[in-house]
Amino acid sequence: MLGAVVLMFFWTLHEQKLISSHRPAVSEHDFSSTIPASEALHTTPCFVDDIVAALREAVEDDSDLTNSSLTLFGVCTVSEISFHSVLPDLVEVTKRNKGGFEVLHLTAEVSEKDEQGTIMVTLDVPQSSLLKLSPVLLLAFESPLTGGGLDVTFTGQCLQPHTQVVCISEGTQYILLSGKPSEGDVEQKWRISVRPKSPSMEQNLKDILTGGKSGSNIHMTPLLLFSGERGTDTRQIEGSSQASFLCELRRFLDGVLPQDQTKSQPLRLDSLQSLPPLALGLSSSETLMAGVINSTAPTIFTFTGSSSKFPVRHGQLALSSELLEVLRQRLDQSEMQILEVINEEKVAHRAIERLGRLKELSAFQRKEPAAGESQYCAFLLLKALQTVAHAYNMQRRLRATRADPANPPRSSICGLRTLTVSFEKLLLGPHNANINNCHGSCTFPLTNGNNHAILLNYHTESGVTDVRAPCCVPVAYDPLEVLDLNEEGSFLSIKQDIIARECGCR
Repeated sequence: MLGAVVLMFFWTLHEQKLISSHRPAVSEHDFSSTIPASEALHTTPCFVDDIVAALREAVEDDSDLTNSSLTLFGVCTVSEISFHSVLPDLVEVTKRNKGGFEVLHLTAEVSEKDEQGTIMVTLDVPQSSLLKLSPVLLLAFESPLTGGGLDVTFTGQCLQPHTQVVCISEGTQYILLSGKPSEGDVEQKWRISVRPKSPSMEQNLKDILTGGKSGSNIHMTPLLLFSGERGTDTRQIEGSSQASFLCELRRFLDGVLPQDQTKSQPLRLDSLQSLPPLALGLSSSETLMAGVINSTAPTIFTFTGSSSKFPVRHGQLALSSELLEVLRQRLDQSEMQILEVINEEKVAHRAIERLGRLKELSAFQRKEPAAGESQYCAFLLLKALQTVAHAYNMQRRLRATRADPANPPRSSICGLRTLTVSFEKLLLGPHNANINNCHGSCTFPLTNGNNHAILLNYHTESGVTDVRAPCCVPVAYDPLEVLDLNEEGSFLSIKQDIIARECGCR
């Protein structure tokens, strides 16, 4: 029987940033209180890549912008888009250039300007020749808001037009403002006043901007987006790099894997025993790679390092033509299973689109690809597709067992049950893993009982009180294969006896 495959992502992705090296002092007569900007989101894995993905997916079926996209980017109504929002233009650039933007990361301060409670956001803009172009100011929250319902006016000489209105509501994660081109040979300060349409909502607005904690870091991350000719001191947001592939893989898994709302205390993955790790790369043996490709063991992807940098050394493989053919066959089989899952289960509607993009980013052609990253990404894609297929296979198996009309009392008999555990919050992919557990009674006839369990059951039914009754326990397990990417390369380790595969009375 195929074991359920579970992929997890531990990843510290390095986003190259252009951030001012110091935060200027603030005069007392300008502000009554000051809250320093947070830089946490700058190093959030896939932070910038997720923005591009949101722009790319803002239009469904090449039609109008979806209502969810308008909410996500703080656009008030469809009728106002062409006059007050730059969202359609950004979406068009994303579609035309496949994310051909440049980005400047900023630092920010939020404060109260006067006794009336007007909120002032001050942005430190680094020197850049790109400022001569038309910038788009994007303010990003760490995750979509759970509240809101505010019409908010942003006013500043750095904006064009100087006054712009956005709607912050439940589900909003980004705010887009059209900036004014300027000379970029010196560092600049952009000062923007922020005021809700209703004065009674000023405190609510401040709580949204600061996370509701007086004196805490600002709750959003500012950056400038540019399209057009590129400068030398910024980075392209999105491209067909291995980092973009991994970000897309994380989004695919987040959207397609079964969701479990069970909460448990996070566990450290390194607290589990494992066999010594094996190096995975261009010199990996054919025997090792054949075993991994054909393995049905669950797989966990970890991305770790000594700092918040994405591993410098990207994964590469050099498979023989025979093993490449096996990889192709496994990919085709897994893709067919995934398409079946998407058709039969309630799966995110973007799953097929993201799967197509993963195939494109992996660059794994039907003809034999050159050794290197394309083979490596195709290998990761295979393990991801196997993850999804096996997760749904296990879910269907457990669901069928519970719903068997021919044997209603079966739920009380010893058998597999779902058990979800959580891993520590270094994860980018699914935060939970279904390791299964065994539960139910062990009365005669025993479920998968051995001779020892039969004798135990005989004694307990005979009235012997000093002997324990047979217990329902796992009798077969699947291991976890852990693939760790770090600055030294890629390493595969096996953690044995993790996923309960079969139950019995012992």
